[in-house]
Amino acid sequence: MRPNRTLAGRSCFGHLAWIHLLRAGSIACCLVPAGLAAQQIPAASPDAPTTTTPTTTTPTTTTPTTTAPSGEQTAPKAVPAPANGKAELAVSIAAREAASWSVAQQIWELAEPGYQEVKSSALLSKMLEEAEFRVERGVAGIPTAFTATYGEGKPVIGLLGEFDALPGLSQQATPVRAPREGATYGHGCGHHLFGVASASAAIAVAEQIKAGRLSGTVRYYGCPAEEGGGAKVFMVLAGLFKDCDAVFHWHPGSRNAAGDRSSLARMAVKFRFHGKSAHAAGAPEQGRSALDAVELTNHAAELMREHTPERTRIHHVITAGGDAPNVVPAFAEVYYYIRHPNGDVVRDLYRRLELCAQGAALATETRLETRFEGGIMELFPNVTLAKVAMDNLKALNDIEYSEEDRRFALKLQESLDAPLPLETIRQVEDRSGTIGMGSTDVGDVSWVVPTSGFSTACWAPGTPAHSWQAVACGGTPIARKGMDLAARVLAAGVWDLMSDPKLITQAQAEHRQRLDGREYRTLMLPGQKPPLDYRKPSRR
Repeated sequence: MRPNRTLAGRSCFGHLAWIHLLRAGSIACCLVPAGLAAQQIPAASPDAPTTTTPTTTTPTTTTPTTTAPSGEQTAPKAVPAPANGKAELAVSIAAREAASWSVAQQIWELAEPGYQEVKSSALLSKMLEEAEFRVERGVAGIPTAFTATYGEGKPVIGLLGEFDALPGLSQQATPVRAPREGATYGHGCGHHLFGVASASAAIAVAEQIKAGRLSGTVRYYGCPAEEGGGAKVFMVLAGLFKDCDAVFHWHPGSRNAAGDRSSLARMAVKFRFHGKSAHAAGAPEQGRSALDAVELTNHAAELMREHTPERTRIHHVITAGGDAPNVVPAFAEVYYYIRHPNGDVVRDLYRRLELCAQGAALATETRLETRFEGGIMELFPNVTLAKVAMDNLKALNDIEYSEEDRRFALKLQESLDAPLPLETIRQVEDRSGTIGMGSTDVGDVSWVVPTSGFSTACWAPGTPAHSWQAVACGGTPIARKGMDLAARVLAAGVWDLMSDPKLITQAQAEHRQRLDGREYRTLMLPGQKPPLDYRKPSRR
């Protein structure tokens, strides 16, 4: 099922796309279903060199009828031709919508862990390479990270894309709990949609650059391991954003929303304790329990909570704690996240948490091994770019649920604690001036270049992120429609910036004013390398 919209108005069914034909120096228009358009306009050959100019394929001029859900043939609605080049972006995105959804479905099924997204990264880089982007793979010392660039000169506008999945969230595209056989990971944060929508938008912008309607450079950043791996931090430190003038990103959600919102900075660490095994009953005095050290660390952290600043968040999970109760554990590990709206506060909280672990090791006569897993800064808001995103989201939001979508959403909502009315998909929530309680490595990007993002409704209203319900929705037409809207909003935002350089100047001036002389200081420790194995099982 394709997104239920037209370019000129809203409809609960049908998805029509304008295809502009260049003939004998004049422009003719015809109305064709988006799926047919996608079939008639093939992607560029993957063997074509990245410096060649894309070719233009002329589709047939026959105007077909459309099929209503009941199966009846109905005449297509008359839709006025796009009045300007900005409207052509939606035409371009609609023409490849079926192909884009196919890539998203493949990434959803692959559900690859952070820094191990080999196939997902390859699918996205190929998609952009076939559109004649200049693709550079393995950037910042990360095998699955890449950049894809089209155009020349200023401005340089970046679009972020993500594609990693989450552990423990295997799920079929069903409204009831049903893990996929043989799978353990799932796209509980919708990154399969994130990566593809941004790529589709970048390609649409590239076509406008080629057509001479826009000038400048659009760059797609293929960013792995957002879920705890911090890949964008290493991409920032590698200088990949140094020539970028502005960046847009987005995220799937259960609401359409935009605004100059911040987030929580975060540091992550694994405390690994090494003790001495012994018979737990026969010779306990000869053992030194690594699990005791973990439990003592956790107790100290719990006592510390009372003496932390407001909005502090501390989470942990014991990733290794022994194998049998009659054996004193010689190895144990606990994995911690520390969060706060201010990165400097997080630095100090991390210092204090390290003291908790050191004290536990001293008290239990075990050896502490600290494995730092990375740090990411809070989002640095930009009102100018947030307004661009908000204006386009409000103007383009045309998501409508079909009856099939409604049945799926209502059934899935039976498993939610706080479902929202389905009609909320028609709303755009203003989150300006708020602080999101999550963390993202987009924060580090936002400290070095003006950045802003938004979310679109890709899940049944009220669905929480990082849940099996989010995974389930991600494989349905509900997600497909949200992804399509995101691609159009991103492309429109880039159009606005390239068409009006004063917006970029204003965004950059605001960025400098907010910094107020402060310099970007990464929360990564000196010499930190990408933790490429952070999703692999712990080794003793």
